[in-house]
Amino acid sequence: MANQTPFLQAIKERRTYYALNKEAPISDKKITEIAEQAILHVPSSFNSQSTRLVVLLNKDHDQFWDFVIEVLKPLTPEEQFPKTEQKIAGFKAAYGTILCYEDPDPVDGLRRSFPMYAHHFGDWSEHTNAMHQYALWTALETEGFGANLQHYNPVIDQKAAQHWNVPLDWKLRAQLVFGGRAGEPGEKEFQDVEGKRLFVHGAKE
Repeated sequence: MANQTPFLQAIKERRTYYALNKEAPISDKKITEIAEQAILHVPSSFNSQSTRLVVLLNKDHDQFWDFVIEVLKPLTPEEQFPKTEQKIAGFKAAYGTILCYEDPDPVDGLRRSFPMYAHHFGDWSEHTNAMHQYALWTALETEGFGANLQHYNPVIDQKAAQHWNVPLDWKLRAQLVFGGRAGEPGEKEFQDVEGKRLFVHGAKE
């Protein structure tokens, strides 16, 4: 059996970094390769392969967060907007953003092919997308980036779709922000595990 320690270590070391900058420890080509490997090898329910990734780097990354500010300004109370603007500026200060979408076409095809499970495929599609998010997050941090996961969908969906020629029926599920580590992550806090969150039956000594 292959040694799993490096994989488990990467899981343990994955954190949420909010203080990010535009320093990149790897090339844009390598970032693209990581996204491609995630698309190819992260599993999906019934092999639906429904996840779509849009990788925004450099000026396109900046443009995305400018769009977020643009759409949020009329939706945010005036007295709260400076705080919102500051928060978004922190994401823009990073190096890149990966937009994580779900394409409904393969999901709808599965509903037609397997009507007994039709009501489950929406949930399973979300599981598929979440696995891609986590794999990308962990892989990028293994390369030296810091990252955090954001959810400015659906308010940004139409603007992003128009600018980057994304099909309007694709569903934006999350935005993975990544960049150079400009600060430290917060301390992890763990709830009780055994008997509370983990239950094992039939294990041998």
